[in-house]
Amino acid sequence: MSFEIHLTGHVKSVVHETLPGLIADLVASGITAGDSSLWGPAAESEASQRLGWVQSVSVSQPLVPEIEALRAELVAKGVTRVVLAGMGGSSLAPEVIAQTSGVPLVILDSTAPGQVLAALDGDAEAGGLQQTVLVVSSKSGSTVETDSAKRAFEAAFRDLGIDPVERIVVVTDPGSPLDEAARAEGYRVFNADPTVGGRYSALTAFGLVPTGLAGVDLRVLLEEAEATLLEVAIDSADNPALVLAAAIAGGDPRRDKLGLVTDGTHIIGLPDWIEQLVAESTGKEGTGILPVVLLPVSPEVESPPADMQIVRIVDEANEFHFRERHEGEILISGSLAAQFVVWEYATAIAGRMLGINPFDQPDVESAKIAARGLLDARPEPTEPAFAVDGVEVRVSDPALAASGTVAGVLDALWARIPEDGYVSIQAYVDRLRLPQLQGLRELIAADSDRPVTFGWGPRFLHSTGQFHKGGPAVGVFLQILEQTDVDLEIPGRPFTFGQLIQAQAAGDASVLADGHGRPVVTLTLTDPQAEVLTLFEAAQ
Repeated sequence: MSFEIHLTGHVKSVVHETLPGLIADLVASGITAGDSSLWGPAAESEASQRLGWVQSVSVSQPLVPEIEALRAELVAKGVTRVVLAGMGGSSLAPEVIAQTSGVPLVILDSTAPGQVLAALDGDAEAGGLQQTVLVVSSKSGSTVETDSAKRAFEAAFRDLGIDPVERIVVVTDPGSPLDEAARAEGYRVFNADPTVGGRYSALTAFGLVPTGLAGVDLRVLLEEAEATLLEVAIDSADNPALVLAAAIAGGDPRRDKLGLVTDGTHIIGLPDWIEQLVAESTGKEGTGILPVVLLPVSPEVESPPADMQIVRIVDEANEFHFRERHEGEILISGSLAAQFVVWEYATAIAGRMLGINPFDQPDVESAKIAARGLLDARPEPTEPAFAVDGVEVRVSDPALAASGTVAGVLDALWARIPEDGYVSIQAYVDRLRLPQLQGLRELIAADSDRPVTFGWGPRFLHSTGQFHKGGPAVGVFLQILEQTDVDLEIPGRPFTFGQLIQAQAAGDASVLADGHGRPVVTLTLTDPQAEVLTLFEAAQ
């Protein structure tokens, strides 16, 4: 079997109670057969157009020779550096595939000017822009981040005397605005299956084109996926997708926080992909499963909260070792393609168990609309509640700022966390310059004594942003922004990358606070490299 799952303790009992019902209802075979009625009448119309992912392997196989031929053509011309401009499902799966395969792929899923410039400048070893091909991936064909990146690369290629048509490859749904414009301009276009939602698109053109051009062996990936599809289609207690769904969405009371930890596995970055899939699929109508990406030494792993279920991703060779040491956890092992297939099935099944539609994302658009409004109106920035040690503090409720210190504001924010709540850290910064910010997650988890998620903005808006607004109203939100002299024009747009990322942060904060009543604290680092230490000290 290409995927193994091992259960002990409470979660084993939950699965034992839940599994017979899923088998009797023929859920697994129903998904494979494309039964859109599985999620109820309200979801049937959407589900009928969103089950193409169960056929992704057969649909994608004919793409492989075409991708391989294009790679050979580019390599023959000395074009060996691949940059992917995409958000959410268009970038997270390719990132995991490339990292796990040990293949270099530059991911541009940010509007931070420094990150855009780094993607444009390249590096000396990879040959920089002279040896770069850009893959522009957008399912809707109207994603502002990818459109902005495409415009910046087109201008940069032209400045070097390179025809962008020879260096930009487009992946999008047929008939999208990007599809029509790219074909009219002469770009090479790969169309994805329009019946596959973005977060279920790992094994479609969105996952395969950028990674195949970067050098991943796509045939092996699809062969592993095909073998797993046979396992998950059977209504049986041996079906790993049914078992996983029962484990993460069953029980009464249900553990609605899902701690994801990789430990001794060759797969790199899988929890980030799972996070988007589960959060965006289930976080709606006031319910959901909150994925929390953890380290083996994270506080939540050492002492899990009562409402958190730990999933430990291991390699099969290490599984028996872990079985003895981690009672009550879900232990899973398997190839990367098997992980994709099982988690997609399990998440769709979990949606059925929760009584929601796992294929829509009704609250994602709200932050985009707010950001567009701010870009159009271009209001003056709001004055901070106070500034101290180079950190400007803005709050959704003046009472949060009463202490006049950063540490006091954070304590006041933690005091707003409900008993079953969580903290969301959202870093709208250049993560290449400030990667250490991710270390705040561990400090805040220890300080707040509740689960803490960490997201780089704006990429999380296309994933966990749905859960923040549509899921249970139990989150508190910490935004971290930076002031920087680095900025970059977006050709043909009346705003810069710097203005765009600021509007995205402000727009999401307003939707969270004003639209949903969530507590939000925004900390702006006026000298990011110097003020990070202040932030870490305050978080302890």
